[in-house]
Amino acid sequence: MAAAVCLAPQAQADPAPDHAAQAAAATQTATFADALSQRGISSAGLSAAVQTTANPARPARYTVRSGDSLSAIAGKIYHKQNAWTVLYWANRGTIHWANMISEGQVLKVPALPAKIPAAPSQLGPAPAPAPAPAAAPAAVSSSTSAPARATVSGSYSGASGSYQACVIARESGGNSQVMNSSGHYGLYQFSAGTWAAYGGSSASFGHASVSEQNRVFNNAMAQGGQSNWSPYDGC
Repeated sequence: MAAAVCLAPQAQADPAPDHAAQAAAATQTATFADALSQRGISSAGLSAAVQTTANPARPARYTVRSGDSLSAIAGKIYHKQNAWTVLYWANRGTIHWANMISEGQVLKVPALPAKIPAAPSQLGPAPAPAPAPAAAPAAVSSSTSAPARATVSGSYSGASGSYQACVIARESGGNSQVMNSSGHYGLYQFSAGTWAAYGGSSASFGHASVSEQNRVFNNAMAQGGQSNWSPYDGC
């Protein structure tokens, strides 16, 4: 009976802490920390990665610089000039014409999709026809002069040689300001890199005068000859 009275208080006491379980938990925590350390990941780094996953970064931005075009920007960011349509459609609300962007514009830069979207049907506003030249006073003659033919602004047909005229006809059809979907520009469809390599100003690429385009063409002919166009145009 005395033994039973003695055991009652012991039975009501809190159980002793499980030292073996605590030691196992400490060992598991140390093993996990060692594994992170071996991979060069700190506890702080793991925490930052978890926060980044929970709060993904906002889309990147690019500020347009002097001489930039969408194809040139795509070349810098995606290393694919023909990915300029990704930038165009991502910024459709602020870019009205694909070949008209302004210095200082801030563009959204989305991730490069698996399939590059198609180019818009029109890259810029249609050139307005030039006003017809004033008619000269009619001379007293029995012959009637033919009416002057109106020209379209931005077109060019004053090539000095048959090869040059062939290249212009095949590449641009005489439109000095055309920019195609792969980022090639002008009468001779220079890429931005080729334009700069033959002395063209990067600031004027996309809106260069006819005289500057002819100068760059002459430089290209002097340094590389007809090989720059003949394999593609058959001129």
